[in-house]
Amino acid sequence: MILKHLFDKLFSFAGLLLLAPVLLVISVLIAVKMPDGGVIFRQKRVGRHGRLFTMYKFRTMTVNHNGSTVSVKGEARITPLGAFLRKNKLDELPELWNVFIGNMSFVGPRPDVPGYADRLQGEDRIILSVRPGITSLASLKYRNEEEILAAQANPQEYNDRVIYPDKVEINKKYVQNRTFCRDLQIIFHTVSGKKDLTIR
Repeated sequence: MILKHLFDKLFSFAGLLLLAPVLLVISVLIAVKMPDGGVIFRQKRVGRHGRLFTMYKFRTMTVNHNGSTVSVKGEARITPLGAFLRKNKLDELPELWNVFIGNMSFVGPRPDVPGYADRLQGEDRIILSVRPGITSLASLKYRNEEEILAAQANPQEYNDRVIYPDKVEINKKYVQNRTFCRDLQIIFHTVSGKKDLTIR
């Protein structure tokens, strides 16, 4: 895990430097196309050992909305530019800063908002023993989560009853069997667009 931490530090710093022009262009586009709010979206998430931290993403929604905790493709609160950023995962680039300062990792269970993390009981709480990640096996399986939810009559209920419990099981198995080589495989599958979960 020392190797994993060094990898996170080195490549998050390199990513911030190399992607600085991209980050700047996206920031300008958001400021021009979505002038009713800031460029960066900040939200409290639950990190390692249950500690709260601020996660940073590019803003993809209108400022004044009363949406649910799950996002559905085609929602009015998601702007056209925001939809493009979300589809291509560009809204998550600011999380490189979270990785660099040490409250996230490249690979690990996606960080939940407090309400969902509080549902973890018993051995499921092993998920909180590691740093949350930008990508994970659950993220690969549910890469098209917004489309799946859009097809449901009650997206929030489907998420709570089907998707969230499945993510917990996937994340739990990841933590129990994690290795640095496995993390590299997950990163490769994420970058290449593969959804295959048969990672050993």
